[in-house]
Amino acid sequence: MSALNIINARLGDDTGTTELYVENGYFVAAFGPATRDWQTLDLQGRLLLPGLIETHIHLDKACIMQRCHLHEGTLSEAIAQTRAAKATFTEEDVYQRGAQVLEKAIVQGTTHMRTHVELDPQIGLIGFNAIRRLQADYAWAITLELCVFPQEGLLDNPGTEELLCYALENGATVLGGCPYMDSDPHGHIQRLFELAVRYDCDLDLHLDFDLNPEGMTVNEVARCTYLHGWGGRVTIGHVTKLSTLAKPALIELGLHLADVGVQVTCLPSTDLFLTARDTFHNKPRGLAPLAPLHACGVTCSLSTNNIGNPFTPYGDASLIRQANLYANVSQLGTQVELTQCLAWVSSESARLLRLKDYGLLPGCRADFIVFDAHSKAAVVAEISAPLMGFKGGKQTFSRPAGQLLTPAASVA
Repeated sequence: MSALNIINARLGDDTGTTELYVENGYFVAAFGPATRDWQTLDLQGRLLLPGLIETHIHLDKACIMQRCHLHEGTLSEAIAQTRAAKATFTEEDVYQRGAQVLEKAIVQGTTHMRTHVELDPQIGLIGFNAIRRLQADYAWAITLELCVFPQEGLLDNPGTEELLCYALENGATVLGGCPYMDSDPHGHIQRLFELAVRYDCDLDLHLDFDLNPEGMTVNEVARCTYLHGWGGRVTIGHVTKLSTLAKPALIELGLHLADVGVQVTCLPSTDLFLTARDTFHNKPRGLAPLAPLHACGVTCSLSTNNIGNPFTPYGDASLIRQANLYANVSQLGTQVELTQCLAWVSSESARLLRLKDYGLLPGCRADFIVFDAHSKAAVVAEISAPLMGFKGGKQTFSRPAGQLLTPAASVA
């Protein structure tokens, strides 16, 4: 039996400290009578938070920039360049690159991750098999949830649906989609919902990814969500078209999404890099407007999307950095707003993924991280790096504080 007694921990923005108990990987109100021995962790007033949640990332195509040639920086170029690079992928190659990102994410405080895995006749099951191995090998530090999706199209790409079905029958738990990659985006969406109902799985779609307000498919997703009773199980990522709507239209749509249960993920690093390439002056920010959507009751999250590929040529897997980036671009700077940005990579992300045992209360899984910060808002404002992290009550990493090496005083 493993037990941990956490003392002198701050859980919020006040200066008071509290004591927590962990037994067999979960927070408990008190140790059971059979528990005789435990470790003590003295946080000396540092801030303790639940682990961070990555809701949308692509491990299978991470860290491939050295294989690609970036000229235009557009979405179409990113898709084409990645398609070419994908032709050379092997299972071990995907595994090693994915492991690089996973290890970065772990030391940045991420304890749960939904990764999107491409399936099509070209790549076959190479990426899927590699990510399944990562899921098992890194379970000691991070929970990996697999969302399989047809990046190269579904209806127009024969053989893809069979691969998706195989993956959903062999470890994948979420189905994704890219309606803009098919000639019939609405048909793509409708078929995905039919498959989701068949396999009783959640949906997570790449959607409406440009700054042209025409051709939005979000209403078709909302219609299908209501039709199939899939509220709370459907997420749409990117949706940069939403940033082109006037406030009254956005609020009307936001209330509708909240009512039917469609959730929204913003991917600030990728969306800022790829969109508005055709605009030189007065360049729009083009990010999904989470604050007004949240006010409408929509469950929202922020996430990384890509690291080191033509979709996003940079990144260190820090969700705190993504939250800070979004706060900057969206001009969110109050204590309340910065705390909300943190929630979009933690508690709100957990809600989006329907995690039942997330948090710090008794019965929650003891996945937590520790910061040397005076408040939750300060974590985002200062891009604080976590000092240590725990998965199921067992420590997974530590980060010693930086030390100034001041010169010795001159001898008189």
